[in-house]
Amino acid sequence: MIEWWNTLSAMMKVLWAITLTASLIFVIQSVLTFIGADSDSGLDGGADGLDGADASGLDASDASDSGQGLLTFRNFVNFFLGFGWSAILLRGSIGSTPLLIIISIVIGVALVALVMLLFKWLSGMQQAGNINVFKSAVGCEGKVYLTIPGERAGSGKVQITINGAVREYEAVTDGPKLATGTGIRVVEAISADTLLVEPLESIII
Repeated sequence: MIEWWNTLSAMMKVLWAITLTASLIFVIQSVLTFIGADSDSGLDGGADGLDGADASGLDASDASDSGQGLLTFRNFVNFFLGFGWSAILLRGSIGSTPLLIIISIVIGVALVALVMLLFKWLSGMQQAGNINVFKSAVGCEGKVYLTIPGERAGSGKVQITINGAVREYEAVTDGPKLATGTGIRVVEAISADTLLVEPLESIII
């Protein structure tokens, strides 16, 4: 290993150092992303949106955190990853050093653009999966999950079915207390995660 390193030119030593460092950081980022500890990708930050947040609440800052911002640490790593490996792999095929550097830079930029497009696509899928509670929840029926105090004295929790999926929300009521298991209907969406509900009327035959 040492002998191989000593045979490299100064330029190749720099390229290998950059490439190996970028590769190590990329592997660490990937592992952290899979275990949900990586905040740079922002993919875990949007998980709460699946519980009924309004898709329109995603703003430009969320997009930047999702890897779509240009000047992010992840993009720098991706650039040097593409640049370094391209320069190393193409070194034997391209004799001109300036041309090699230019081609490697182009490949590095292309890799960054590809990753940004990937995050944009994933962000679009996440937004498509979100439910606009203000439009979709009113009129839906479900059951009380945690007792709801009467006269809006406090909030409980309900589970309702929206678009075929069971979702849980905070809930208040204007009437008497609603015990766990009581059938309810959504009257109004007070906020993205709080609903105003009423008990289902018993059907008299």
